[in-house]
Amino acid sequence: MVFLQSTHSRVHRHPPLPLRHRRHCHRHKKQTGPCDGVGLLGIAWAFGGMIFILVYCTAGISGGHINPAVTFGLFLARKVSLIRAVAYMVAQCLGAICGVGLVKAFMKHDYNSLGGGTNSVAHGYNVGTALGAEIIGTFVLVYTVFSATDPKRSARDSHVPVLAPLPIGFAVFMVHLATIPITGTGINPARSFGAAVIYNNGKIWDDHWIFWVGPFVGALAAAVYHQYILRAAAIKALGSFRSNPTN
Repeated sequence: MVFLQSTHSRVHRHPPLPLRHRRHCHRHKKQTGPCDGVGLLGIAWAFGGMIFILVYCTAGISGGHINPAVTFGLFLARKVSLIRAVAYMVAQCLGAICGVGLVKAFMKHDYNSLGGGTNSVAHGYNVGTALGAEIIGTFVLVYTVFSATDPKRSARDSHVPVLAPLPIGFAVFMVHLATIPITGTGINPARSFGAAVIYNNGKIWDDHWIFWVGPFVGALAAAVYHQYILRAAAIKALGSFRSNPTN
């Protein structure tokens, strides 16, 4: 199972090569750059579609764990044990490193010219904005995961388990549209870590903490909101309904 997590992470690492360059792709009107053909929308679709495919294919094997932030959120919700969560995260990071290493081996010129697919704070944005973007983006993703895989909802709507990867993929797509211009879109610490390890430029590590703190804080917020606020409100409403003698 750990091997599967590593493999999934390697597959997910291949699309992000032009991360640093892609933040500027939407500004070009002519196809003068390597990613002008697809632009911002195409890159977002590539990420969202890949997540949809990976989650759909692996949900029945490992639960589709390809992101440490999502794994952390599920751990907080007591859906994954501590040992399993740590094993998944280690495998995800190793898979990310291997994936970026393969990209560098196959496309060394493009890899170096595009900054190794690393995440960083874009010009014109400060650290606070970048951190906020990562927190909000990861919150959207992890909350979508909780909602799409809610067992109570699955019991009521039989189609939900089959369609769960679709909203998760769309969440990734929408978050990329919003945050590519700011940070290149992290929302996955393993993906950011793998790119930074292989590229290993000193400046890349200056802002690297954002792509761990932001996603983990976002996952924490999503877990608390879904598991303890929404669930508590629903239980309270159900209790009031049952205690009402007119019902």
